[in-house]
Amino acid sequence: MKKEILISLEVNEKRVAILEDGKLEEFFIERADAYRMFGNIYKGRVKSVVPGIQAAFIDLGTKKDGFLYVADAVESPFDIDSEFDEVDLHQRRHRAKIPSIDEVLKPSQEITVQVVKEPIRDKGPRLTTHIALPARYLVLIPGETKTGISRRIDDLRERSRIRKILSEIDHPEDVGFIVRTAGEGRDKHDFSRDIKYLAKTWKHIKSESGRMQAPSLIHRELDLVERMIRDYLTDDMNRIVVDGRLLYDQVKHFLKIYLPDQDVKVEWHRDGPPLFERYRIEREIEKTFHKKVFLHSGGHIVIEQTEGLVAIDVNTGKFTGENSLEETVYRTNLEAAQEVARQVRLRDMGGIIIIDFIDMSNPDHRRHLYRLFRDAVKRDRAKTNILPMSELGLVEMTRQRIRPSLESAVYGSCPYCEGKGTVKSVTTMAIQTIKEIKKTLNHSKDKVLNVYVHPHVAERLLHEEQKALAEIARSSRGRVIVLADPSLHREDANITFVR
Repeated sequence: MKKEILISLEVNEKRVAILEDGKLEEFFIERADAYRMFGNIYKGRVKSVVPGIQAAFIDLGTKKDGFLYVADAVESPFDIDSEFDEVDLHQRRHRAKIPSIDEVLKPSQEITVQVVKEPIRDKGPRLTTHIALPARYLVLIPGETKTGISRRIDDLRERSRIRKILSEIDHPEDVGFIVRTAGEGRDKHDFSRDIKYLAKTWKHIKSESGRMQAPSLIHRELDLVERMIRDYLTDDMNRIVVDGRLLYDQVKHFLKIYLPDQDVKVEWHRDGPPLFERYRIEREIEKTFHKKVFLHSGGHIVIEQTEGLVAIDVNTGKFTGENSLEETVYRTNLEAAQEVARQVRLRDMGGIIIIDFIDMSNPDHRRHLYRLFRDAVKRDRAKTNILPMSELGLVEMTRQRIRPSLESAVYGSCPYCEGKGTVKSVTTMAIQTIKEIKKTLNHSKDKVLNVYVHPHVAERLLHEEQKALAEIARSSRGRVIVLADPSLHREDANITFVR
């Protein structure tokens, strides 16, 4: 399988696409004017403690205060799943009773915290007091002495081999480590290089924390390009292609520091069409914002993102199959399962996701579909939890949300409908305007009205509702003048008296 990382910089916007055999599998975007906080470490000050929600608000010196749940202030990453990779289940401690937040933190107290979830809409960033510093193969956990291993490394001999290697490497005594999935098969030299890099970084953070006054930023996470190299550059990655000198120099410099012993192929795309057009993925990127995604078979899936959850509906569409309805539905569901897993990654959807597969009567088909979907989701780097398929054919899952979805990063709410997606119909507004005219005439001695409405509503009032207006004028002994105003919103009506 041919794997490539494409990196483009245009108009203060960095975009990264990960291709597998020419097909877009992952897409990331970062803009210069968008302040990214995930992974940053701050020296903050407790602004308020709220026992009612068992959380504290922390002044970070940013626009929004961060919020810190009591569990994130007292539980170690070895007690719960790591923010980066899941640790060995056998290394979890027995959880003691969590104290109240006002027993842990006091107002004006200084505290070092890390952002584990970006601000989303009106919510500030979510914080933890348990710092986690990721490198290529390891995550350093200050204040710990244990070693955890990603659950995705499931070979017992490999886990034992890794533990033995780490026990032979000198490292600071006041830190622990989590071995990331990429650490599988790595040797002592690879882990030693990561430990050296992480120990140096942690030493600098401690120094900055002692020197800086709260609130202040004491460590900034890597930018998009460097994170992609750290997290996605694997041995089976064929090359990195960039479209500018600045990107080329940045990638080469970071590789020299971070992976000095690896010969990574980096190409600078200079001639011909823009990089993403050259690889024919601009259209694929644009499709990630469409509600309807078509399948090769002729079926399609419909994706609806709401504030509370994401609903995904599977339909056979034009696919009629060859043998039976059950077989047609089964084949559509299998193809949809792979595409749903891909779309969830591409769009970076988080929170609760509900997939409505087409109902199947064959229990073997249902079991196979569930296993296929579960396996397709396994490649997702975000933490996921998938529940068994319900009798209605619904699969419920949750996906770790650490930043706003791709759609919310690119699109804003419609200023016309204010994000609802619909506006009142012309008929509804005509009827509503007539009611307002009646109400206004009944509560005033003045009887001549100018009614300013949207042109479409005015047309309806002057034609289909002409008799109703005439009856109002007759019964009230008044006069109603309807005027079209193109500057008005369809749902607005401005009624004034003519004296």
